Order: sequence, then structure tokens, then C-alpha cells
Amino acid sequence: MHLSDFDYELPPELIAQRPADRRDGARLLVHEVEGDRTELARVAELGRFLRRGDLLVMNDTRVLPARLHAERATGGRVELLFAEPAGEGRWRAMVRPAKKPRPGEVLRAAEGALRVRLVRRLLDERGVPGALWEVELEAEQGGGSVEALLEAHGELPLPPYIEREGGTTVEDRERYQTVYARVPGAVAAPTAGLHFTEGLLAELRALGVETATVTLHVGLGTFLPVSAEDPEEHRMHAERFVLPAATAEAVRACRERGGRVVAVGTTSVRVLETCARDDGTVEEGVGETRLFLRPGHGTRVVDGMLTNFHLPKSTLLMLVAAFAGRERILGLYERAVRERLRFYSYGDAMLLLRRG
Repeated sequence: MHLSDFDYELPPELIAQRPADRRDGARLLVHEVEGDRTELARVAELGRFLRRGDLLVMNDTRVLPARLHAERATGGRVELLFAEPAGEGRWRAMVRPAKKPRPGEVLRAAEGALRVRLVRRLLDERGVPGALWEVELEAEQGGGSVEALLEAHGELPLPPYIEREGGTTVEDRERYQTVYARVPGAVAAPTAGLHFTEGLLAELRALGVETATVTLHVGLGTFLPVSAEDPEEHRMHAERFVLPAATAEAVRACRERGGRVVAVGTTSVRVLETCARDDGTVEEGVGETRLFLRPGHGTRVVDGMLTNFHLPKSTLLMLVAAFAGRERILGLYERAVRERLRFYSYGDAMLLLRRG
């Protein structure tokens, strides 16, 4: 298996720059793996493809407005992307430009309302100082958690392939969060969940489809490309997760009644498979996961997944290929391009089902 095996051609105009007019108005490419059947629908029609007794598992992480623009004492501009807590009131943050700042330096942000102290530059996985720093953030007047300060002063970190003048908008503040986002901590949205409305969830529950949640805080690794030509050499960045006891029980009950466990997004897949038992159930747990699913390392719990279309040569594309096969997935991506579906975070979706 080579990295180039997961490449595909994508016309740039198919990269969605804005969300669909309605969350559930996005198009949906539905594929039944065992029957090798494919059809086009809308996310609003999801109830046609799920059935009573199925279990939808959703990631309830909430995206932090984790991007701050700061200024050095010299007047130079610095951008920070807060990634995760580092203990003792400190956070890990991506700092750009990475080479100019110095340990101990204090940056000003939010027109002087915030101070950011650069504690130390961290080493990357090669042992080389990189763009990741340990930092301290505090208000000039004191008080407030980092999460609260970012909510008040930060900017949503939209993915770099969303290129539009003016940066983030008021619309992004709503649409780059799922309607069930609850636990702050992610630097990117679990994008498959962006398609759900409260009305669609209510409709699915009325049809007898159960729901449960996990939490996985999407980290900086989501923005980093795979650099090794042999994917087996790629090391995943750790991401924090929680799988509650109630969700473990919901999976067990789903297995008992013969339903399908359908993960909403690759993040939910990774949590479920991190906590998988051999009998297709899961253990409750809290921790970090570096799980890297790719062909040859498939799923034990997940019977279906709703997922957006992912970047070429990415670990997310490899995860989807682990579920349904590389050639099949690349064929479905070719069809999505032919049908002019929209790709990536604000794009359309694909539903993959086993046991159709």
C-alpha cells in the first residue's frame, strides 16, 4: 500500500466554500456495500435508508473559536491556533510565524484585552523544534478560563481550503457547529454532523432510530498531511475522547436487537473502534486515541457511516477505505465528481451501509 494509492482528481470548483442553504439539503450518495448498490438522495431523506432499531452515534464536541491574532512588542503580527490543554493552566498552540517569537515573550491580542506568554517551543515527532508552543493565555484584567476567553475573543479556525475574502462570518459561527455540539474542545468540526437539524433528528427518532453520543476533540493532526509514502509509517496525533457508559449500553442493546451501529463521521468511528470489544460491543472509556484505520485494519463495531468527502491522500480517506475497500471508495469518489457533488467540510455527504 502506497500513499499514491489514495490520490484522486478533484476540480477546484467542487470544494465547497459555503454551506448548503439548509443543513439537511445537502446531497447524499448512498452505497450499500454488500449489495454494491448506489443511489443519490438528500440528507433530509436519511430515514429512507435507516430502519427501526438502528443506532446513530454522534460526536458532540464543540469547536472552539481557537484562532487568535496577536501582536509582538516590535509590532510584528502573530497568529495562534489553540489546540489542547497542556496542564497547569497552559495550552498547546500552533504559532505562526514559528521562528521569530522567543520563549518568555508576551504577545498582546484582542486590542490589548488578552496576554499570551510563550513558555516554550515544543519538538515535533522528528525531535526538531516546530510551530507548536506551550503558552499561557490570560485576560489583562484577570479571570476567565482559556475556553471562555477564546469564546469571547477568538475566531473559528475554518479549514485552509475554504478561501474567501473577509474570513469567517456570522453564518460560520452557527453553521460550523453541529446542532448537538455540547463539549468545547475541538479545533475543527466533525463535519458529517453539520448536516443534521433538530427536525431531522426528531423524525429519525420517531421512525425508531436510536441516538447516542461520544466526544472526540478534533486536534491539529486533522490539518497535517501524511508525509510517508508508506502509510504504515505514519504516526497519528493523539486526540482526546470520551465514550460514556450510556453509549456503551446503547451499542450493546443495538447488537441485541439486531440493529446497525451507524457512526456519524470518522471521529465517531475512531472512538467506537478504539473502545471495541471482539463481540462488536464497546467499553466505556476516557483517554486519548491514535487509532489509524486503513485497509487491512478494518472496523469491528461500525456497520455504517455517514461521512463527508475527504482530501486525497488523507488518513480520513484511508479510514473510509478501511470500511468499504479502496477501489470501491475511489470509484464512489469518481461518481461524486461526475455528479458534481460538493467536497470537504461544507460539502455533501456519503452514507455507507453494511447489512443493508
